[in-house]
Amino acid sequence: MKIRLIRHGLTWQGEQKKYQGALDTPLSDNGRKQLKRAEKDPEEVYVTPLVRTQETARILFPSAMQITVDGLREMNFGAFEGRSWQEMEQDAAYREWVEGNCEGKCPGGEDKPAFSRRVCRAFETLVDTAIKEGKEELVIVAHGGTQMAVLERWGGSQKAYYEWQTPCGSGWLLDTEHWPESLQVIGELTYSEGSAK
Repeated sequence: MKIRLIRHGLTWQGEQKKYQGALDTPLSDNGRKQLKRAEKDPEEVYVTPLVRTQETARILFPSAMQITVDGLREMNFGAFEGRSWQEMEQDAAYREWVEGNCEGKCPGGEDKPAFSRRVCRAFETLVDTAIKEGKEELVIVAHGGTQMAVLERWGGSQKAYYEWQTPCGSGWLLDTEHWPESLQVIGELTYSEGSAK
C-alpha cells in the first residue's frame, strides 16, 4: 500500500514564523494561491481537526471525503503558540525548552515524546486498518510535526526528527511493504509552488 503523508499549506502564522501548534489558524491568501490541485482525488483523505489541514485537503482533493483523526493533530506548544522565536529570545522557559533540544514539556502544552507517541498510535491504527481492508492507498493531510514523528519512528534511516520536515504543501510518498517494522520512503511530494518551511 502507498501512503501520501502531506503537510498543510502556508498560514499567516507560518508566514510570520510563529509557533501555531494547536491554534486553529486557516491558510493565508498566499498559502491558498500556492497550492495546486492534485492530478487525482482519492475516495477519502484523512485530516486533523485543525482547519488548515481541511482547507489544504479541499484544495488538493476537492471531491474526496474528509475523515478527521484527532490523534494526528500538531503538537501543542502551549504558552509558545502565537509567538516567534525572536519574540521569546529572553523568555527563560522558552530558552530552557530550546536548550533541551525542544524535547521537554512546553508550559501549558505537550512534550515531544508524548506528542510523538500520540501521533504514532493514531497513524499505526490508520495503516493497520487500511491494510486489513485491502486499500491500495492512504492519503493523509496533517502537519510538519506529524510527518516528523511518523518518519522518525518508521522512516528506516538514521535521520533525526527535524531532518524529516518538508515545506508547507509538500510531503512524502511511502510504501508499507515492510510494515510494521518500517516504511519505505519512495520520495518527496510537492503540491505547492513557492512554499516555505
